Amino acid sequence: MSDAPKAVFLSYAREDTDAARRIADALRGFGVEVWFDQSELRGGDSWDAKIKKQIRECALFMAVVSAHTQARAEGYFRREWKLAVERTHDMADGVPFIVPVVIDATAESAALVPEQFMRVQWTRLAGGMPTPEFVTQTKRLLEPRRADGAGAAPATPAAAAAARPGKSPLLAVAVIAVAAIGAAVFFALRPGLKDNPPAADPVRPVTEHKPAAPIASSPSLSPSTRPPAADAKSIAVLPFTNMSDDKDTGFFADGVHEDLLTNLAIVPELKVISRTSVLQYRGTTKTMRQIGQELGVAYLLEGSVRRAGNKVRVTGQLINTGTDEHLWAKSYDRDLTDIFAIQSAIAQEIATALSAAISPEVRKHLDRRPTDNPAAYDLFLKGRIVRNDSPTGVLAVQQEAERLFQGAVDLDPKFAAAWGELAVVHALYGFWGLDHTPERIAQGETAMQQAEQIAPDAPDVIRLRGTYAYYAFRDYATATAAYEKLARLQPNDPTVYSSLGLILRRQGRMGESVNNFRRAVELDPASYNSLRNLAVTLAVSRRWDECRAAQQRVVALRPDNLQAQYSLAYADFDQSGSLQSIEAWMAGLSPAVRESPSGIYYRKQIAWLKQDAAEHRRLDRLQPHFAELENPILGAYLAGSMFAAEGDLAATRERIAGTMTQMRTRLKTEPANTPLWVNLGAFESMLGNHDEAFRLLRKAQELLPESRDAMDGPANSLELAMAYARSGDKARALAELARLLK
Repeated sequence: MSDAPKAVFLSYAREDTDAARRIADALRGFGVEVWFDQSELRGGDSWDAKIKKQIRECALFMAVVSAHTQARAEGYFRREWKLAVERTHDMADGVPFIVPVVIDATAESAALVPEQFMRVQWTRLAGGMPTPEFVTQTKRLLEPRRADGAGAAPATPAAAAAARPGKSPLLAVAVIAVAAIGAAVFFALRPGLKDNPPAADPVRPVTEHKPAAPIASSPSLSPSTRPPAADAKSIAVLPFTNMSDDKDTGFFADGVHEDLLTNLAIVPELKVISRTSVLQYRGTTKTMRQIGQELGVAYLLEGSVRRAGNKVRVTGQLINTGTDEHLWAKSYDRDLTDIFAIQSAIAQEIATALSAAISPEVRKHLDRRPTDNPAAYDLFLKGRIVRNDSPTGVLAVQQEAERLFQGAVDLDPKFAAAWGELAVVHALYGFWGLDHTPERIAQGETAMQQAEQIAPDAPDVIRLRGTYAYYAFRDYATATAAYEKLARLQPNDPTVYSSLGLILRRQGRMGESVNNFRRAVELDPASYNSLRNLAVTLAVSRRWDECRAAQQRVVALRPDNLQAQYSLAYADFDQSGSLQSIEAWMAGLSPAVRESPSGIYYRKQIAWLKQDAAEHRRLDRLQPHFAELENPILGAYLAGSMFAAEGDLAATRERIAGTMTQMRTRLKTEPANTPLWVNLGAFESMLGNHDEAFRLLRKAQELLPESRDAMDGPANSLELAMAYARSGDKARALAELARLLK
């Protein structure tokens, strides 16, 4: 409970906790402070004092009315209602304060509420599901009133009528998400639950952000969801067209495009849509007006890049999406080494055209030259594309990104951003259990120190410091401090929200994590990474309705992506255990897709879920693992656990023995690699070596306790519970499962 001003106090009966939580989450999702206690603690002098203080200081008192409040003649909520009424006695007439919200069919005329509740128009939210009108009205009531009477309207029947939901669509905050849980093993080995390293997607911290207008969407989350209202200084930069004769230089046009986005994000007044959201418009035939409406922006920048030898031409034109008017257009013909000066000039021209102020500090960052070596810049751009756009947790991807970033710093040892990206790559090796040797850790530290020595105040280095601290050491304090610093420099940088969402999730602060990812999606509705990470948080929070609806959003965003399709079908299984949706999805795929490597991978997942040992065995022989989505350890885990469940010890040993040998060898040089301890412990359990399994799994808990990681920590404990079950110690297994369920 915060002491921030302009807060809404939410009063409810304990039976209405779920409905109250939906209301609180919706309001918080759009920047409204809500005082909402979920501990159900009632009574006691200190508690009474806190409640009285909050009701005395809140801006709005929102009372949830229902059949439950009707049925309870006594309850602490009634004391809260009386305290709110007492406060109105000191208020001027017409000041909005009490806001009754009915969540069922309770009639106003028969409601057991104080008389003052009847003097204002009631809001009806079926089941406590907020609507865009409800959020908008609440925010309007919180606006300060000017001396001339303008500002927040009183909560009269006429003013509050707009808050009635009617048949309007559900609030996007309840459904604008996507889950990406694509693996059958959704705990210790779940690749679908891996963090997506933040690319460059815009946002600022919850405590500082004033959100744009709410995004409304239909429950089905069709691609035609109503866009957010366009901010007067909002802009999207479409992918630059590669006009070079050498089409292999397309990466350069993409790099110029991404760096220009980063430069624009430094200008505090501009709201900039991220790279991931605009990539879908590459080669589009849609009009500028259509794109502007879909992205909710007032302006679009489109341009092209032509590179020939050591010369480069960059063109750009700024278009008003509402009028199709061209506000500004220019071409730059320069030497290749002047590419950063071109990007800076374009950013400053756009800021001037949109009347956005540029401070001396911002100008300093815009004019900075990250490198003077074109070849190093080429390698850097290629490495960034590999890291941003490739599957996560895949060894080949990490190796290629490392090669490119290392090549960049070899050519230019003063290239700070390249050193920072190289440090993050080294950190990701360890985070994903690919390589956690002391040598790898030392390489990451050296690279990060190099970046900070060269350009400690550069926004990209500050961002990379936060990302590195998170992935290298789960150092949440350092990572949070870095992103809060970045927010002050780049208030529209999407990395801030998405990264804070990841940090909060690892700390077990799921509600706050959801709010941060929602903010990222609100500002950047087509950001795939933000949507995926929001989905994971909703899934592990068991918020199934939101998760299922959200899956539809990601399928609309990536209609040809099999993982997105599978995740949508998987949501039903995750909630109910029913395989009907998953099997129907697979049956709907073409024969060619079903027989492709991706198709075989998902058929194996389905066979594992169905415990169809014969089919899984057949497919496993055909394709032991699918490198694009899993590592060999996962393939061995799925097959080995299947054989072990059948009691086929020989087949289990045959399938996992080679993998176990490799893992034991790696542990000698990677003693802090938690995934190796967990998976090796699981394999020993499958083979019946129970004491050794317990030792390995407890070592994993020691290395990564639940208190340090609310995602992987409990997942590792689940493996221990399964080991107890395999050993025949059902009582201990059940006790551990019961603890984890809490």
